[in-house]
Amino acid sequence: MAPTKVLTGARVVLPTGTVDDARVTVEGTRIAATAPGPSPAEGTAETVDLRGHWLVPGFVDIHNHGGGGVSFAGGTAEDVLQGVRTHLHHGTTTVVASAVTGDLDFLARHAGMLAELAQQGDIAGIHFEGPFISPCRKGAHDETLLRDPDPAEVRKLIDAAHGHARMMTLATELPGGLDSVRLLVEHGVIAAVGHTDATYEQTLAAVDAGATVATHLFNAMPPLGHRAPGPIAALLEDERVTVELINDGTHLHPAALQFAFHHAGRDRVAFITDAMDAAGFGDGRYMLGPLEVEVADGVARLVEGNSIAGSTLTLDRAFKRAVTVDGLPVEDVVAAVSANPARLLGLSDRIGSLEPGKDADLVVLDDSFELVGVMRKGEWAVTPQLA
Repeated sequence: MAPTKVLTGARVVLPTGTVDDARVTVEGTRIAATAPGPSPAEGTAETVDLRGHWLVPGFVDIHNHGGGGVSFAGGTAEDVLQGVRTHLHHGTTTVVASAVTGDLDFLARHAGMLAELAQQGDIAGIHFEGPFISPCRKGAHDETLLRDPDPAEVRKLIDAAHGHARMMTLATELPGGLDSVRLLVEHGVIAAVGHTDATYEQTLAAVDAGATVATHLFNAMPPLGHRAPGPIAALLEDERVTVELINDGTHLHPAALQFAFHHAGRDRVAFITDAMDAAGFGDGRYMLGPLEVEVADGVARLVEGNSIAGSTLTLDRAFKRAVTVDGLPVEDVVAAVSANPARLLGLSDRIGSLEPGKDADLVVLDDSFELVGVMRKGEWAVTPQLA
């Protein structure tokens, strides 16, 4: 059995607030005690002095298409694992693999492979972003493969995921949209409104039918208007909805991010990466499903049409930007990258906060909010190199 690990001296963000000079004790794969917690018997523990650092829960990404040069949407099992490792090294200890629009039969086959990885615990499930989205707001999706959300076809993808479908993004105003939302809810799958041209009223109808997530709020939907408030107003105002935000400085102006936080509140925001292959890898040419993407200076755009094509974001960068650029309280950022997405996935009994009995998934940040350590289930994925 692995020795007990005692992490001492850090500023630890707990559900009740931040505790200075605190202690977190890890036994095996679980957190045994927090701030201050009992000291282990002398000679039995591995002690790490984290004075001058922050200790926060591992990050949870519910919308991620890949990284490390590989795609979750069409790669092999080993490709997916390489992408998972890339994001793990940036603090993401739980990741949902997102599939981009593709041929329905291909998506079903690929979901079967992803379901095996979910069964093994390598990913937390599958998110289908398309093909049931609006051609008016397609973003970086192949328009020729888009289709209305037929409940029978939605059910085909749910079944192909063998119980590991976590979320599906729909343009709920399309024919079959509301029935598909109800079907997803019936099968325990999160219905997300996104890539939509819906009106305010149509969006409210989707939420009443059971939709609970806004896929990358502001992006791939009509802008907020004073006569036609559209989906943004409906999704922000409804307490049943959690809004995804891509905090990379490209997808959102800081004022838009602060606007969303102000209206949704800290408990209804989930930071996502919407990452594609180039995350943690570098500039160059990539494929996003069947579409070619050019990444330059860390920004991904379609070669044809120049639409933003996902991001190259990692959640450690989103965290640092939220604190140092956007001026958000650290506790609010922790909620957005850990607690809120964990709750959405129905996993808050295991992950999302530093509490006794939960998985020992945690991230060490220095006083500039740079990542220096990552632990997943009690084992260091990135070992802190401390002076």
